[in-house]
Amino acid sequence: MERVLGIGGYFMRAADPAALSAWYRDCLGLDADEHGMWRQDAGVTVFATFESGTEHFGSRAQRTMLNFRVRDLDAMLAQLRAKGADVAEETQDMEGVGRFGWVTDPEGNRVELWQPA
Repeated sequence: MERVLGIGGYFMRAADPAALSAWYRDCLGLDADEHGMWRQDAGVTVFATFESGTEHFGSRAQRTMLNFRVRDLDAMLAQLRAKGADVAEETQDMEGVGRFGWVTDPEGNRVELWQPA
């Protein structure tokens, strides 16, 4: 049986694609090239489904949520706050999994940040 090899891309609609791409570059350090190609560090990717009524994604209109692995969650959240980003006050610790925090991008998409255990 053939299997997928990994995430090949994540695509989002945006009212201002250039501005939203710049936000991800400037606030999260996502250094994609002009074609959107981003060479990410090796590591695990979680593929999980949630109940349709979950509050985890923020707005009920948001059907998926992007999760980025980070090295230092506290430093990333402080960096985002310094740039005026909409950062959730709460963080979550999951034993054996890691720490989580959240930011909402300028177009209202909640993004999860994960510091693996």
